[in-house]
Amino acid sequence: MGIRIGILGYGNLGRGVECAIKQNDDTELSCVFTRRDPASVRILTDGVNVYSTNDILKHKDEIDVLIICGGSATDLPTMTPEYAKDFNVIDSFDTHAKIPEHFANVDAAAREGNHIAMISLGWDPGMFSLNRAYANAILPEGKDYTFWGKGVSQGHSDAIRRIDGVLDARQYTIPVKSAVDAVRNGDNPELTTRQKHTRECFVVAAEDADRAKIEREIVTMPNYFADYDTTVHFISQEELDRDHKGIPHGGMVIRSGVTGWNKENKHIIEYKLTLDSNPEFTSSVLIAYARAAYRMNKEGMCGCKTVFDVPVAYLLNMSGEDMRAHLL
Repeated sequence: MGIRIGILGYGNLGRGVECAIKQNDDTELSCVFTRRDPASVRILTDGVNVYSTNDILKHKDEIDVLIICGGSATDLPTMTPEYAKDFNVIDSFDTHAKIPEHFANVDAAAREGNHIAMISLGWDPGMFSLNRAYANAILPEGKDYTFWGKGVSQGHSDAIRRIDGVLDARQYTIPVKSAVDAVRNGDNPELTTRQKHTRECFVVAAEDADRAKIEREIVTMPNYFADYDTTVHFISQEELDRDHKGIPHGGMVIRSGVTGWNKENKHIIEYKLTLDSNPEFTSSVLIAYARAAYRMNKEGMCGCKTVFDVPVAYLLNMSGEDMRAHLL
């Protein structure tokens, strides 16, 4: 029997977790929980039941690790501490400024229940966080740069769709090439938000909509577009469905540093991701850390953990001997 995984929430991320379980032969899907009518949810795995979230505690003994596939804005701040009392839990909380507060709440709950809770997993925060940490340890004299994209921002796309007269939309975050080149060259530039990224929007508008007004609302939207050079394209629903149906993303973490007695030698460390599916890659990270959470809890550990607290060996479905022979 593999590590029994429960999925809470069956949207893009929940489906991605289900796919990732299929590719990891030491894990198995135990059950899925949804806030929708369970009878209306069709999953990919044969023979696995879908239950109401209200019944989750009835299935406590069937789950080794519960992966919470909710949103960071309103779901995870309440759900992760709530379920950490009764389960080993995993989440992908990505509101960077609120991670310390989320950690404290989840840590108290997990310790109360003697469980492991791992938060803020994915690629940023997550894999990018690890690479920033490794690079800072190796090049203490240096500077960090993080670029996101080219990729679809689901939150920004949703913000556009809420504008009156908009029927559908996709928004892409795009790194500015000249900024990336300057960083890779070791110039250590001071970059503003506008200098690092641009935003490109593809919008389907209603026939009678005021397109100029929609464009004005987009480019002046605070917290989303006002601080960026933003381009708006109006296209048909058919074009959007044909050319923009995926959820690609990616980005890079770069540290530019120096060594030598007189700091005479430059070094660049770069970690880059190019992802066809943002939620499926994030889900794959969650499964690796679910394995670690299970192992660490079996060894008697509890409390909240982040990527910084997990030894690499706990992530892999390999023996130490195999790791040393094939990966070292």
